[in-house]
Amino acid sequence: MLLLDEPTTYLDISHQLELLDLLKDLNQNYGLTIVLVLHDLNQAALYSDRIIACEAGHIVKTGSPKEVLTEQFLKEIFKIHAAVTDFEGTVSIRPISSARFPEKED
Repeated sequence: MLLLDEPTTYLDISHQLELLDLLKDLNQNYGLTIVLVLHDLNQAALYSDRIIACEAGHIVKTGSPKEVLTEQFLKEIFKIHAAVTDFEGTVSIRPISSARFPEKED
């Protein structure tokens, strides 16, 4: 088992993806269980089989990225308006605005 806390912090995007690809390879080809904390929701959706969402130290929702990362959930927990779409079989999140303010028109 490999436990990682924000392993992509301070890395440029190419190195972030390289690291996440390596972790995915270790999981899929060597059966290594990987638990990591990511705040980039799109990366979490792209690389995770399961997501555990926490708020104030408590688990509030678990499941696949499609089950957890819904527009309503993002509004309730992260206080944002976001468009959540399926992009090539993976959840893709486009933040629109803070839920503390009215939604912006597209």
